[in-house]
Amino acid sequence: MNKAVRTEIFTRFRDANPRPTTELHFNSPFELLIAVLLSAQATDKGVNKVTEKLFAAADTPQAMLDLGLENIMEYTKSIGLYRTKSKHIIETCQILVHEYGGNIPSEREALEKLPGVGRKTANVVLNTAFRQPVMAVDTHIFRVSNRTRIAVGKNVREVEDGLMKHIPKEFLLDAHHWLILHGRYVCKAQKPQCQNCLINDLCEYKAKSVV
Repeated sequence: MNKAVRTEIFTRFRDANPRPTTELHFNSPFELLIAVLLSAQATDKGVNKVTEKLFAAADTPQAMLDLGLENIMEYTKSIGLYRTKSKHIIETCQILVHEYGGNIPSEREALEKLPGVGRKTANVVLNTAFRQPVMAVDTHIFRVSNRTRIAVGKNVREVEDGLMKHIPKEFLLDAHHWLILHGRYVCKAQKPQCQNCLINDLCEYKAKSVV
């Protein structure tokens, strides 16, 4: 796929959705971090149901520590792996309070040192909360990137590096959201909705339905 095709793809995404954002609900970088921590192997809808009540009870690192592990688990018990995730929330909040004055660091290296925060989570926070042009590759973005041939890779890091290299800079800030939404609602894993795809004519997926 050449630069002109990639430019046209993201031009169409932008025209259809000029201001894309995450479907996780949050009001601060801290709330976004906690929501993303909870979102692994869980739906955004399920996480939002939990965080609506959790954040009403505690919306800062110190307030979360004051709430305590047992109470956090009561709020998060409908989420998969909630015990581990709740423990990570407490441990992360301890670091944020003691090392960062309750603030969320805006550097990848610092974020990745927080319990439960890997490269993908760090990239989500950096992109969505701090508006840095980075790429968080989840299963949806991995699938869309390989199917369309926007960026091909055998693992998420290869795809991330390919996207960072090949996506025109003017689109890079919002590309994460366009790709994840496209994968979630159109280019689905089992039944891709090629008939509703606005980049069908540009996609190089061999099994696509031609419209």
